[in-house]
Amino acid sequence: MTTAAPPGAPSRPVLYWRLVRLHRPIGILLLLWPTLWALLIASHGEPEPYTLLAFLLGTVLMRSAGCAINDWADRDFDRHVARTRDRPLTAGLIRPWEAVAVFCGLALISLALIAPFNRLTWVLAFIGAFLAVSYPFTKRFLAIPQAYLGIAFGFGIPMAFAAVQDRLPDTAWVLLAANIFWAVAYDTEYAMVDREDDLRIGIRTAAITFGRHDVLAVMISYAATLGLLGLAGWLEEFSVLYFAGLAVAAGIAAYHFTLIRRRVPADCFRAFNHNNWFGAAVCAGLALEYWVP
Repeated sequence: MTTAAPPGAPSRPVLYWRLVRLHRPIGILLLLWPTLWALLIASHGEPEPYTLLAFLLGTVLMRSAGCAINDWADRDFDRHVARTRDRPLTAGLIRPWEAVAVFCGLALISLALIAPFNRLTWVLAFIGAFLAVSYPFTKRFLAIPQAYLGIAFGFGIPMAFAAVQDRLPDTAWVLLAANIFWAVAYDTEYAMVDREDDLRIGIRTAAITFGRHDVLAVMISYAATLGLLGLAGWLEEFSVLYFAGLAVAAGIAAYHFTLIRRRVPADCFRAFNHNNWFGAAVCAGLALEYWVP
């Protein structure tokens, strides 16, 4: 175990910044968009300022905490994957206990943010923390760990409804189901980048499980996501403005097909990153629904 960083290594703050992936904000955005969908719907387009702030900061903190615990769990695997072998923990630049300490500190700050909210929000917050801690280990035994990721990444949805309405209506569960399928879509694209490395080291991913049907599975997952988002719009009696946002999101999903169909790792990674715009399109449709007279 490394006890000190080698000469010329980045400073501790820089290493922690890289540990929690703040230099790569796509993970924050993929967590943030579903949370914003839920906040807008639960508050009918008018979230309270503190509620909005708490969920924005909580999303950043919990995604960062999730990265720290993920790197701790995968520290013996990441060194065998080209894309991850330079991460601070697996490269020996920080100690395992530091990653755990970062996770605990960020998780505690996140919990402090929800102090003003009701009991249901607190219960869901602890469940969400458990999901964040346990997700990295699902890659050892679940055939499609991306589905579990969709629950973990989407748990801001029921928390938002709980914080605003102190209940979990049908729309909350439909949105969570949509997020599960969306996570399967974008994280399978991500897993397609590392397929060969993951096969060699024994990690299970959707890209491996789906095999030669991976592209089809991604597109079916996008279709299921859009269908469930459409169901949410029907439950909320939304107008054509919301569904226009879904139409744009569908166009984005079709563009992703053109990127991943040849399974070129760089293009699959581009498709993964481009999912930011899918989430933004849905959010734009909601904004139009609530804010356009």
